[in-house]
This record gives sequence, C-alpha cells and structure tokens, in this order.
Amino acid sequence: MIYEIVTEPNKILHQPSRDLTQKEIASRETQKFFKDMIETMYVKDGVGLAAVQVGKPLQVCAIIKTYITLKQDEDLILINPAWTKLDRRQLNDEEGCLSVPGYYGKIKRYAKIKVKALDKNGRPLTFIAEDFFARIIQHEVDHLNGHLYIEKAKDLHPAETDKPNSK
Repeated sequence: MIYEIVTEPNKILHQPSRDLTQKEIASRETQKFFKDMIETMYVKDGVGLAAVQVGKPLQVCAIIKTYITLKQDEDLILINPAWTKLDRRQLNDEEGCLSVPGYYGKIKRYAKIKVKALDKNGRPLTFIAEDFFARIIQHEVDHLNGHLYIEKAKDLHPAETDKPNSK
C-alpha cells in the first residue's frame, strides 16, 4: 500500500511520536506497515521516511539501502531510535523533505553519530553512522520528535524548476 505524504502545514508533523511496544512490533499489522513505508519511500523518491510523514505518529523510520553503510543488503527500519554525537564536527549541506515539497535549505548535521534503536523484529541495534547516512538518520529522528528541517535551515529556497532548452 502506498501512503500519501503528510505535508506542512499539518500539526501532526510538529508533535512527538510515541514509542512502539514489543507486542506492537511483532504484530502482523505493524510488520505490513513497515513494508508499506518502504514501498512508499521508493515510490515518493525519498531516501528516508518517518512514520509521522504518512500520518502515523509512531517512533519508526525507514532508510533506503543505497546509503546504509552497515553490512546488510536491505532497507533499514529503525524503531524507537535515538542518537548521540561522537564528534563535534558538523557538515553543512542542502536538504529537502517530502513533507515540505519544493523547498531546500542548508542545515548543519553531525558527521558521526552513534545510533541505538530496535530493528524491524524488535531486536536491539547499535551502530555508528557517518556522513550522509548520519544526516538521513538525524533528519528522520527530527521528524519523530516533532521537528522539520525548515525550523533550523539557512538559505531556504524553492527548488529550481527545469528550464526549457534554449537551442
């Protein structure tokens, strides 16, 4: 099932999401939701997706396998995730968001973080993420805590539209 993306302005995007229990994680309905989130992320051309972006205020996010630096060959589901910085170094780069369509802005994110979460089966997961992988996680966890990147972005601007060929 492909979900519609919740877009700004919508108050659900500004409220913290709730944790999932082990019982909820194990349910057939929740496992299907994880698969649907991943499918939606691909169809909507995202690199990550938070459950709140599809109208479910749950501490769950999906990350596309292309940018995962862990030894696995599947998309990543993080449940009840939290991160801590491992380095003071921050990288300033441009971000966009499916919930804020048509806009981009520069935002500083930590370059190296330690992530603690549960995997799609409810097992504890701890790993280190760096660079773009770390950026995606920080962006998605912001969503889960009720924050959008536009709250701290600099140089917020509309996306460039394709210009007609001037031949």
